[in-house]
Amino acid sequence: MLLLPFLFLLGGPSGTSCACLDQASAYRFTGIVCRVTYPAALVLNEKTAQVIQAAFQHARYPDIKGEKSLLFTGRLQYGLHNLEIHNLSIGHSEVELQENEGVGISISNVSATFKGTIKYGYGNWLFSLGQAVDFEVESHISLVINPKLYCGEGKVAADTSDCYLDFHKLTLILQGDREPGWLKRMFTEIVSFTLKMVVKSQICHEINNLANILADFIQERAELFLSDGDIGMDISITSPPLITSNYIESYHKGLVRYNNESAVINASVFSPAHLTDERMLYFWISDDMLNPLVTAAHNDGRFCRNVSGQELTDLFKLDLSAPMPPIVNQLLSSHSSMLRVWSASVPRLWTTPQGTSVRAVAAVELSSGPSDPGTPALYFETEVEVVVRASYAEKRLILKAEPSHVSILKVLLSPGSLQLGEHHMEYLEAAVKKIGIPKVISYLEPGLTTLMDKQGLNLFELINPEVVSRQGYVIVKLDFGFPHHLLVEFLRKTLE
Repeated sequence: MLLLPFLFLLGGPSGTSCACLDQASAYRFTGIVCRVTYPAALVLNEKTAQVIQAAFQHARYPDIKGEKSLLFTGRLQYGLHNLEIHNLSIGHSEVELQENEGVGISISNVSATFKGTIKYGYGNWLFSLGQAVDFEVESHISLVINPKLYCGEGKVAADTSDCYLDFHKLTLILQGDREPGWLKRMFTEIVSFTLKMVVKSQICHEINNLANILADFIQERAELFLSDGDIGMDISITSPPLITSNYIESYHKGLVRYNNESAVINASVFSPAHLTDERMLYFWISDDMLNPLVTAAHNDGRFCRNVSGQELTDLFKLDLSAPMPPIVNQLLSSHSSMLRVWSASVPRLWTTPQGTSVRAVAAVELSSGPSDPGTPALYFETEVEVVVRASYAEKRLILKAEPSHVSILKVLLSPGSLQLGEHHMEYLEAAVKKIGIPKVISYLEPGLTTLMDKQGLNLFELINPEVVSRQGYVIVKLDFGFPHHLLVEFLRKTLE
């Protein structure tokens, strides 16, 4: 059962309502695709027992009252009260992906003891008798669930109404089995029939409830993972999930939200042929999602850095082919020198098989002290284009950036400073390539890793993740170990 909500790892509540489209029509509005393959379903199914166990334990069994005609003694009035479950154990679980249908889950050898109290009264116009006895029912049950996945209010939802319980054993014990045999025989049929109906109704209802609560829980975590500060993400689905015998695939908008404005995707390049089923989990991510994300980060002032002190001094120890301009040497000699770097224009991003290219204009200011009109300073703007390849290993993001274009657009010097010659311009270009770009990457790697860890990525056991660049999109594919912490946290919150 845990399989169901985890399939929606990227599903999330939508800020706007929208009818789901058929899959072919929805592709062009899709910014993110999640494909979970059958091997992943097997791994997730290993923890199904814990969710089923929670469903049994969390279910509330109502009091049941009824009456029955008895030979010679008149009518029997009875009630089953305070029904509770004890000594629950779950046996084997199997999962099957049913093409264009849903997910088939079979649970065998569920052993449980139900305890409660029978209050009864019987008699006729001549006499009457009332009594209460404690009872236990030992049972062995098998459970079959055929969840259907559908589009519900912008998110993936589960319908588990196709739910069956078979009781292979049901033994009634009254007062520790010390009561006379006639009383046990009288209640065995009543209790057996009533218990089967009540337990089936309540357990199937609770499984459906838990499946959707857990789906919402994980979808909320996914939305949180893709959001930070004023930057958010609308990852509501664009169509119902596709189910084949090999995988389940869900399609999501992937619309970046910033300052109450949302990006738009209406010409996505997604095709099912982009993904395979060799790994457990796939994420298809469009440039149409990544570009607005970079724009939002720029507008939010995320691309800005100050460097000073020994860190700044060490930066310029690298020997470059061109000579250092006197103004740079003069500014670095100050004990309070400061280097400021920020994005002067909105970066533009596009992906090719060679990697993800980013082009932006960066502004650089080197000053000898606190900013004031009398402080010597060098300011220049440089247009930079780099090709970035990303990987993730040992719970750390790794970025490799190769500059494909660097040019100096504008240079401004403090009044009275010596003007820069052509060879000095060559120095600035070399400094951007050899010093600036590696330094920016050295900030981005731990910064983005910390941001992802803040959202809990480091708690997952990711196995050999790969980031593959294609024309207009990126594919992330990986195997994984079961994220046990998510289940523990969910069960703790749900059962409190």
